[in-house]
Amino acid sequence: MLNLKLPLPDFPNSACSECRPTVEALQQIIELHAQEVVEFKNRVTVLENEIRELKKLSKKPKFKPSGMEQATEPNKDKDDDNDSGKKRPSKRQGKRSKTDALKIHHKEVVQPVEHLPEGARFKGYREFVVQDIKIESFNTLYRLAHYILPDGSTLTGKLPNALNGQHFGNELRGYVLYQYHHCQVTQPLLCEQLRDWGVDISSGQLNQILQQGHEGFHQEKDELLNKGLNSTGYITTDDTGGRHLGNNGYVTHIGQQFPQLG
Repeated sequence: MLNLKLPLPDFPNSACSECRPTVEALQQIIELHAQEVVEFKNRVTVLENEIRELKKLSKKPKFKPSGMEQATEPNKDKDDDNDSGKKRPSKRQGKRSKTDALKIHHKEVVQPVEHLPEGARFKGYREFVVQDIKIESFNTLYRLAHYILPDGSTLTGKLPNALNGQHFGNELRGYVLYQYHHCQVTQPLLCEQLRDWGVDISSGQLNQILQQGHEGFHQEKDELLNKGLNSTGYITTDDTGGRHLGNNGYVTHIGQQFPQLG
């Protein structure tokens, strides 16, 4: 809490005796008003904190004192350590390695390029982890076995159902959809990128991946609203607006409060 004490000068005894009562009265009034100002400021601080809690706003940050004063006195910390007889714990103690949780895909032993003299003893390895990514084309040739049955009919092996008869795998199609819809990469840049990686694909085939064969996604999107309306006891709606490319746009949100578990 704020506290204020004004350093008012003392009225000398040799001053005019007639003016002394007036000066003392003015000093008392100044001290009274100063105390009221302090009380008002403290009350404003309390009310501001209550308003922040009601509005769920972040509290005012508390800044720690600067360490510049300690940095300018290096001998002080050393003297304190010598006096207490204890060393300060190092900040690096207990710090885990950032590569402990990494999955290692390849290990390679590197020997010194210099000639090892006689009597050299092996003392183990010093590990050095390098993170990298591997992007390359991966082509699969499916050889579908073909048979002629005794009755003259034929029987042929079938492709995996996930391929859906397409010449581009799921990883490639998923990457194209992610880059185009989530990362906003244009079709010409995607086509050029895939060709640089060794994928033989045309702009028409890329456009087909983006536009065809997504009936399941559209059906799931169309069923979201009906599923939500049928599975909840009450509905809340909210409208919001924004401008995009100089035009006004509006969005209506339909939803409900999430149930509390536990």
